[in-house]
Amino acid sequence: MTHSIAWLDSPVTINVEHSQPKWNSLGTSAFTLEAGSYSYTVEDVESIAKGRLALRLSECPPLGLALSLLVDEDRCPVYPRDIVRTSYFEEHYSAEHASLGAICSDKSTTVSVWAPTATAMSVVADSRLYAMSRNDHGVWQYTLEGDWDGISYQFEVGINGKQKRANDPYAKALTANSKESVIVNMERLFANRPEAKLPTPLAHEQDAIIYEIHVRDASAHAASGIKNKGKYLGLTEAHTATEKGYSTGLSYIHELGVTHVQLLPINDFARVDERFPEQDYNWGYDPLFFQTPEGSYATDVEDAGVRLVEVRNMIDAIHAKDLHVILDVVYNHVFEMETSPFESLVPGYYFRYEEDGRPSNGTGVGNDLASERSMVRSFILDSINYWLTYFQVDGFRFDLMGALDVETVQQIRRRCTREPRPILLLGEGWVLPTVLCETKKANVHQSEQLPGIRFFNDFFRDMIKGDLFSPRSTGFVNGQGRHLEQMPHLVNGSVSAKFGIPFASDITQIVNYVECHDNHTLWDRLLEANSEQSETERKRMHQMATGFTLLSQGIPFLHAGQEWFRTKKGDANSYLSGDRINALDWTQREHEEEAVAFVRAAIHLRKTYKALRLESIHDIERSFHVLQMPENLFGYLLFDTTSDLCIVANPTKKAHRIHLPSTGHWSCELSNWMSESKLAERETDCEYAEIHPYEFAVLVNERKG
Repeated sequence: MTHSIAWLDSPVTINVEHSQPKWNSLGTSAFTLEAGSYSYTVEDVESIAKGRLALRLSECPPLGLALSLLVDEDRCPVYPRDIVRTSYFEEHYSAEHASLGAICSDKSTTVSVWAPTATAMSVVADSRLYAMSRNDHGVWQYTLEGDWDGISYQFEVGINGKQKRANDPYAKALTANSKESVIVNMERLFANRPEAKLPTPLAHEQDAIIYEIHVRDASAHAASGIKNKGKYLGLTEAHTATEKGYSTGLSYIHELGVTHVQLLPINDFARVDERFPEQDYNWGYDPLFFQTPEGSYATDVEDAGVRLVEVRNMIDAIHAKDLHVILDVVYNHVFEMETSPFESLVPGYYFRYEEDGRPSNGTGVGNDLASERSMVRSFILDSINYWLTYFQVDGFRFDLMGALDVETVQQIRRRCTREPRPILLLGEGWVLPTVLCETKKANVHQSEQLPGIRFFNDFFRDMIKGDLFSPRSTGFVNGQGRHLEQMPHLVNGSVSAKFGIPFASDITQIVNYVECHDNHTLWDRLLEANSEQSETERKRMHQMATGFTLLSQGIPFLHAGQEWFRTKKGDANSYLSGDRINALDWTQREHEEEAVAFVRAAIHLRKTYKALRLESIHDIERSFHVLQMPENLFGYLLFDTTSDLCIVANPTKKAHRIHLPSTGHWSCELSNWMSESKLAERETDCEYAEIHPYEFAVLVNERKG
């Protein structure tokens, strides 16, 4: 009946919505479920409300057949709904070991798609329809004979009484603006490439220093000296510089001394017209397809293979500079649930739902991917494998990782340990209100279950510069020593119970930061919270925060341009704000060379002294000692193998004379008050040193004998 519809919501439950008054008074014998040539009896009928019935079956009908409910002489379609989120569905229709997508060789292409509730499926390739065959687990497959490399394709799916076109969620390439999937012969595409030089493995992952950058931001500015502005190839160009000769782009990042380049999402995303990318802008957190690179960064969006080759060229170029590459990945949501290929192919499966049927929205963007379900987890793992295998990336940063489930993240970790090189894994371990058992969420509270996974330390961030969500609140560096009592805990990685409540289970799970792509830059935050202070004072506060980030235990994380006081002109959420706000201003880099040199020197110190990157809580507690300091100053001593490191921060307006921890020859190795050429003037053989207002300094005593 046109005004009646029924839903299969569990293996043996059908919920009926109808407009036939007599149906509510009918007995079980009046109802029969038909599935193709099979029929199923109804064992029980319950009237829920006017126009609503609940029917109970003796067994579950097979999915993938057209189901209909015969009521006397009336017929009502039955569509699978909540059954796709049951354990029965997982047990009978999961196909996590299937090879999905378009597997292309010189002689044929096999196209496979998982869609257990579809009643018909065809692959549309080169404007022709090819009917696909279905196996017991709901995988549809068809082999196209011949060479199909570069041919676009889609699926035509019959589901819930409708015919619709859908792209392949496993697509490796797309036409412009994600209109159609494209078949790619990956072996041919990457054949005959010179052997790529991989970066030198770090002795330990604690040696990592992460630098977060957006592909377009890196080169879009007019002063970048980069030819391929806003493109993947912009990060392949060597020896780029401003007109005054200051390094830019990849050369600059290499000179800075960081070990890892973290790229904001480069998988295919929404809101940028790939044919005219200069008209739009996006950070990349609006994911459309997870295994296809974004087209707006490619030099030719009409040739589907170009973006893949250029991504590989970019990663190879970064590797050639002995830098590792981390991809920012967004496996927690899709840009638009209703139009995503996931929802088109298996409605109701790939996302989480509230009890009342509304999509879960713990991510705050309208939908949450259900990573705990076998085929969602399988998709995520396939994607991780793809980026590792074909692009040789060195790490993943998981956006809103707290929305993922623990088991999926554990399996990602296990997959990555199979690589011959170390793979760095980190994520946002925030507690999110997604519909998932609290103990299964991959947030920082479950860190004991997630060894080898690193979490962004927002406690460090907020204690150093002030509460993120209160723009005028202050922290240690900009609040005259506020939160002084927390500083021993912060610089020790926030994990030792000796100094405070542990943030995570182990020091190998900590990523320290004070700025990232989100929210205000640190400079804009200081303009907001410390407007009464002079520019020079704010710059020294800024450098103090960066100094603590680089020299505290845990892995340091820098936002591109942080080292030269990057501003986004007060924009606290610049994800759509364009190049005027987001592009790295390389002229500012020219003006702030001394500030850049301070960060280079801090990085060099971190690499030089093992005491600044310890690998266990025990070693940290053994080598660390808090120093007695005047007023709100904070100082501590670290015992390195043959050296003593005295790190002192003065967050006040006054200069202070401090008592050094021992006699000896103390040399100043780092200070935000003087250039490297002037540091030698701070050497002293006495027991006292002068610390300037807002100074961050590191003094080193090389022990004799």
